[in-house]
Amino acid sequence: MKIDKVSEEIASDLFKQGIDCSQIVLGYAADKAGIDSDEALRVASAFGGGMWGGRTCGCVTGALMALGLKYGYSEPGATDEKNRLLAKKMEFENKFAKENGSVVCKEILGYDLSNPEEMKVIMEKNLLFTLCPKVVCSGCKILDEVL
Repeated sequence: MKIDKVSEEIASDLFKQGIDCSQIVLGYAADKAGIDSDEALRVASAFGGGMWGGRTCGCVTGALMALGLKYGYSEPGATDEKNRLLAKKMEFENKFAKENGSVVCKEILGYDLSNPEEMKVIMEKNLLFTLCPKVVCSGCKILDEVL
């Protein structure tokens, strides 16, 4: 599946189909990051919902994967490449936290989706299909600026 553009409506529809935040963000950036769309969706599939524990938001992990693919390094002693990547990472995280209040899923949602009782509230309030698509759009916009 190719994700050429992202809007709140598109993100909500993808969530309803079982595609998660990290997948949407990395899938959206796949071409720019130099990875096949299907491979991007597979790689990011374990990172949604703060790695299914309310930790680092999947939009952030998806974006960091894209930054790593584009600016990452694989050789020892690649200090310049590492510094460039870390600067991009910090820029993304700072902008994302400023716009969304945090980089932590449970802080953004206000509930911990790894807690069954809190997950019920998330579903009752429809946050996965209302708030999360806004956060996905924010993440994609910021990633466009940083990437």
